[in-house]
Amino acid sequence: MNRNIGARAPTRRVKYDIRDDGDFPSEDEIARRLSQDPKSWPAKALVLERQGLPRIDPLMGGRYWPAVDMWFQRRHGLSILLPFNPDGEENLNAL
Repeated sequence: MNRNIGARAPTRRVKYDIRDDGDFPSEDEIARRLSQDPKSWPAKALVLERQGLPRIDPLMGGRYWPAVDMWFQRRHGLSILLPFNPDGEENLNAL
């Protein structure tokens, strides 16, 4: 017999940092977005900063997420844009 008929299920409280939705998320949120353990992220970030990972902006208090995302894309070869070499003068009479 279910004694909780009509009773509300307990709500789960989730720690939420308003900065986590913006362009300068917390370091814990960056670790989460990168599927990393927040406790091991600072050591990994230090190594990655030496390789070019964007640093924490002192004024904004966080890393600029679009730059972090782009850096990882380039690091894994997904976002390399190479300009085309010019192939010569345009000849509109050839059309």
